[in-house]
Amino acid sequence: MNATVAPSLNHLDAANRADIEELTDRIYAYQRGKEDEDRFKHYRLTRGVYGQRQLGVHMFRTKIPFGHITPDQLIALANISEKYTNGRLHITTRQNVQLHYVKLNDSPAIWQELVEAGMTAREACGNTVRNLTASPLAGVDPEELFDVSPYVYATFDYFLRNPICQEMGRKIKPAFSSSDRDSAFTYFHDFGFIPRIKDGQRGFKVVVGGGLGAVSMVAHTAYEFLPADQIIPFQEAAIRVFDRYGEREKRMKARMKFLIKDLGFERFMELIHEEWPAIAHQSYEIDPALVPRLGEVPADNFPATEPVNAAVYAEWLKTNVLEQKQGGYRAVAIRIPLGNLEAEQARLLAEVIRAHASDDIRLSVQQGMVLRYVPPTALPHLFNALYALDLGLPGYDTTADITACPGTDTCALGVTNSTGLAQVLEAMVRDEFPEMVTENDIRIKISGCMNACGQHMAANIGFHGSSIRVGDKIAPAMQVVVGGGIAPDGRGFIAQKVIKVPTRRAPEAVRILFRDYRLNAHEGEYYNDYAERQGKRYFYGLLKELGDTSEIADEEFYDWGQDEDYKQEIGVGECAGVSLDVIGAILNDSSNKLIAAARSLEGDAPADAGYHAYSAMVTAAKALLLAEDVKCNTHIGILADFQDHFGDRFPEVGDFKGFVLRIKSTAPTTEFVSTYLADARAFVSKAIATRERQLDKRVVSEYYKA
Repeated sequence: MNATVAPSLNHLDAANRADIEELTDRIYAYQRGKEDEDRFKHYRLTRGVYGQRQLGVHMFRTKIPFGHITPDQLIALANISEKYTNGRLHITTRQNVQLHYVKLNDSPAIWQELVEAGMTAREACGNTVRNLTASPLAGVDPEELFDVSPYVYATFDYFLRNPICQEMGRKIKPAFSSSDRDSAFTYFHDFGFIPRIKDGQRGFKVVVGGGLGAVSMVAHTAYEFLPADQIIPFQEAAIRVFDRYGEREKRMKARMKFLIKDLGFERFMELIHEEWPAIAHQSYEIDPALVPRLGEVPADNFPATEPVNAAVYAEWLKTNVLEQKQGGYRAVAIRIPLGNLEAEQARLLAEVIRAHASDDIRLSVQQGMVLRYVPPTALPHLFNALYALDLGLPGYDTTADITACPGTDTCALGVTNSTGLAQVLEAMVRDEFPEMVTENDIRIKISGCMNACGQHMAANIGFHGSSIRVGDKIAPAMQVVVGGGIAPDGRGFIAQKVIKVPTRRAPEAVRILFRDYRLNAHEGEYYNDYAERQGKRYFYGLLKELGDTSEIADEEFYDWGQDEDYKQEIGVGECAGVSLDVIGAILNDSSNKLIAAARSLEGDAPADAGYHAYSAMVTAAKALLLAEDVKCNTHIGILADFQDHFGDRFPEVGDFKGFVLRIKSTAPTTEFVSTYLADARAFVSKAIATRERQLDKRVVSEYYKA
């Protein structure tokens, strides 16, 4: 056992204890050359350990469903960051907290301290169901039909460690909005849910297959109303389809949006309903009382006091404070520039929250926080305390509140410095357009590359990192996009790419776009409606001169925050995990899946056992196909190709595709799964023997080194 894990694991529940012990053992094996680097990378990603731009250190990501944390958890995160990292918490657009500059050997200890604080890192990265996001006002939103928080948490809990989503081709991102205003951006998620009530019954409008990135798509409407007890069965069936039919080799085409595009939406929905009989829970009731605890809510009897800065306080009240649906209380948003909190700042903030609000804190997709149940008399006291911590900034979710991913600060995929540009633009808005600190007509978002961690394609004005070649030199650049985001009436827009400009010219691009909108938009015209009316070519004409690099100043070869010429250093991203084609190792995976199936069956989880057995057969078939240089892009392709290449050598299974896919049309009873698992064992055993004969070598134990 590695010394970085404290000896007190016994007090943890079995699942978390097993996670931490396994991570420790795998790190130990990897560092001693007993595990392939790519295999280990694939594994650690699903445990929240992500490669960083800087060599020798990692980013460690938590998984915080709907961004809910308590003051105690905020303090725990601050203590962890100070003990094991650079002492900074980074709040992401996925309502998570990331820690940077983490040593690999410290990750099990970090995980243990997270678990002890009631959090996890399991499936925070990798090809899994990622963090479930939700409107930060869920539960207090005056416009909501009901609180979505219980439904988000139940979905998070159901899919955590679920065998159907451990080794998909790519990640799945769900989101729940509290109302039709769609403040959780469901329209660009793999699954999106918006509350509905029909004949007194709770349910959801359901959308599927949205996504940002290099090819952004708006989600399709699957149901205008789906009863609440059906949302988890629907997601499970859809994930099964994605797992079976989704692309696995071409990473950039391996999201659900591309699968729907290839299959057609109607066929995708047909396949979902074909999977439904095999799901363990045809109905999955969710207890609406499953809501976060509030803790002690302060009484509305704070003494009168004056704000330390009356002008800023007035703006803060206008932009950062909202009356809750629970009359007499206020929800208060905290702007946290770039989502960065220092450890001591976070600890002090936790004490401020305890004194003035409930324990139910929500991290927001704007990289800030929303406090709840703040009594009106507490507002000036809260403002003064936040102001002392440099967190009393007005302009939450307005033009001045710019979202940015870490970019080249820490991300291996980063092309340009998104954080440096964000700081410059925020200062420009405050200094040159002060009225926009309290306006939300235009929102700005920045990503360091095209992968949209900064959600630039959901911005009225967005940027993503790029570069421009000028002679024999390369200048850092930003791709300008316009017309994305959420309209006041809830319509979702994907931005259009306009032009690429040197990153040092991005502020001037924003000035031009601001002034053009003010001069030429119709009275009350929403920015995206204006952008659609004018069209892409119009904006290209506006910004064309900024894209001209025939004359370029020396400083334009510097990125923001740099004092030397830009160097394009793009690493290998780990967002989607790694493909592994080591034949013996893949066959070993099949054996491990059979072991997992047996454990699930013994644990009275036949549906899980059946899926493990299914995965074991597909994985073994993949190994044999790869050994003969047959591409294995999808599970469904593996099933068909195996019959073509190996059908005569496995006559006992008959039609291999039908043999394996019995699982999709049969209820997962113990009797059926027991038979199915026995068949899987026989098939995997023969597959291993077949590979052994191919190379005339012996399988040592259960691990064959090809």
